[in-house]
Amino acid sequence: MENRLSKEDEDGLRLLSLGHYIIAGFETLAGFLPSFHLAMGIWLLTSDVARSKNGAPAALFGGFFTLIAVTWMLLAWSLATCLVIAGRSLADRKRRTFCLVVAGAEAMLCVPFGTVLGMFTIIVLLRPAVREVFEATDRSVSRRRV
Repeated sequence: MENRLSKEDEDGLRLLSLGHYIIAGFETLAGFLPSFHLAMGIWLLTSDVARSKNGAPAALFGGFFTLIAVTWMLLAWSLATCLVIAGRSLADRKRRTFCLVVAGAEAMLCVPFGTVLGMFTIIVLLRPAVREVFEATDRSVSRRRV
């Protein structure tokens, strides 16, 4: 069976791959947004304000600021990493399930552009011809490993 994609599908996958790289860049930048909160939290934890006799609330707020900022940063950068891997996988026609999962997460978390890109990715990856090409690529990769 011939596993060739139409010109439309080839172009679609190429543009989707590029879109994932762009959204990953924006998501990386979004990971830096809580930098001020992280600095404020560390300052509240380490400054003389936190050591004063009324410093318990300052230390508590500092801990919350730090925890929330670090969590936001790690989640944003993890999503950006997944978006880069999904973009590379779309270009290589590999890991279709991973691409679908990342597209779903992207559609929910990266509003508004990620929503559009995620939905178009899902639509393209559900086409039978695209599915066959991804499955054939995954089979050939798994045969080479054995």
